[in-house]
Amino acid sequence: MPAEQQQVDPPAMDWDRATDKAIETYGGDAREAVKALLVANASLEREVALWAPAVSYGFSRGWHRRRRGEAD
Repeated sequence: MPAEQQQVDPPAMDWDRATDKAIETYGGDAREAVKALLVANASLEREVALWAPAVSYGFSRGWHRRRRGEAD
């Protein structure tokens, strides 16, 4: 697999500590912490959906799909 197609791992992170901190932020309520993360994720997905059509396929190195009917 070419180097540009290999998946890049995120920086090392202590996921357990981050999880505990997120839950602690919502007073120990894991359900509220998950809900907040889902809302944040949905917001980011909307933002990507708005900007993806404005970014050329070549510039993005194919990270988003081409529009239907667009030439190769």
